[in-house]
Amino acid sequence: MIPDQRAVEKNMKISDFQTKDVINIVDGKRLGQISDLELDLRQGRIDAIVVPSYSKFLGLFGGGADLIIPWGNIVKIGSDVVLVKMEELKTLQEEKASAAYLERSERERRNYRDL
Repeated sequence: MIPDQRAVEKNMKISDFQTKDVINIVDGKRLGQISDLELDLRQGRIDAIVVPSYSKFLGLFGGGADLIIPWGNIVKIGSDVVLVKMEELKTLQEEKASAAYLERSERERRNYRDL
């Protein structure tokens, strides 16, 4: 492999990443294209990619929830597609509700111990 080609494969602009189709290898379905990224600013890494639901048109219309795909579920980033392995698809609202529930539960446990 030519060194210049290797460097190109390791680096990618977000705009290039967002043009790739996301395919779930579990069922072969096209999930859409990446609309956003969830970043962990403390660790300096991408935690997840966000794919708009099927019912949204250009990310503007429709009430569908966005899909959250954890970075660890990405199997391969190809030249045209991003292959992911998702047994269960979680929407952004479900993910936030789950995180809020866990945070609230932890906060309640701390308050209980302080009494």
